Amino acid sequence: MSTPGGMGGVDGAAGAPEPREAADAPVTACGKDEWARHWQYPGVPGLDLLRARYVRHSFSRHSHEGFVFGAVFRGIEDVVMPQGTIRACPGTVVMINPEVPHSAHAGVPEGWSYATLYPSAQVVAAIADETTNLRGTAGFAETIVEDPDTARLIRAVHKAAEEGNALAADSLLRIAVAGLLRRHGQTLPVRPPTAAGARTAALAKGLLEERMAEPPSLEQLANELGTGPFALLRAFRTAYGMPPHTWLTNARVRSARRLLEAGTAPAEAATAVGFTDQPHLNRHFTRIVGVPPGAYQRERARTYKTGRGRRP
Repeated sequence: MSTPGGMGGVDGAAGAPEPREAADAPVTACGKDEWARHWQYPGVPGLDLLRARYVRHSFSRHSHEGFVFGAVFRGIEDVVMPQGTIRACPGTVVMINPEVPHSAHAGVPEGWSYATLYPSAQVVAAIADETTNLRGTAGFAETIVEDPDTARLIRAVHKAAEEGNALAADSLLRIAVAGLLRRHGQTLPVRPPTAAGARTAALAKGLLEERMAEPPSLEQLANELGTGPFALLRAFRTAYGMPPHTWLTNARVRSARRLLEAGTAPAEAATAVGFTDQPHLNRHFTRIVGVPPGAYQRERARTYKTGRGRRP
């Protein structure tokens, strides 16, 4: 591995061997010509990884608790952000801040293949504190940048994790994120919750979290908060970038993920978070996470119980 300019550490972007699409790690079949693997590598805590090829699959509107760094290496992904649709092509890096709503689908008939890193907000904050002068909450003003070297680094993190090389995976992750922060990072503005609409939206969010399995109707929720249904819709969308029912689906999937990671059976997780049954969970889970809940749980069992990131 070479030394990157200005970092004095491991680089690995130039000349790094490319991971093969489906042969060097367990994958989940998503349909004809589609595959995906969503997993965690115990050697790098606070990081989720997704490597996939999608053709017909689309991601419904959702958000993440941590950051998203995605690198398409074949085809085109259309990512729908609050400010409009961006086209992610090979050589670009998509950067999405925590809790920013977005959706995605294929931008060309042949779909797209990509590698994505999901580091927690804590991991990114620690890297920002050590390598930048950013104060407050670090994030990104841009959503997509042309950066082939970092795109290769993202794929190299996947390859190192799949090979069980914790030193390389952790080093490459930190170098990739530090470089993006230095070139494109900024301190995210703090939004003061002064408006009455923001307070109403926060109260509605809290009530939906408390009653996730049996939520009230929009009219009932608005009545409890002393406002009108359309006023609540506007306030909630302004605060969280999506209407309450879309936000609730995203929150249910997040809760289901935690239950699956704890070993709860998918059918039990479905009813616990308010989905009608397991097929109902499967549909929404796959459209937000990128793999079905059963595959998600199997990968967690593999990484947590055996620590193995490759096919046994």
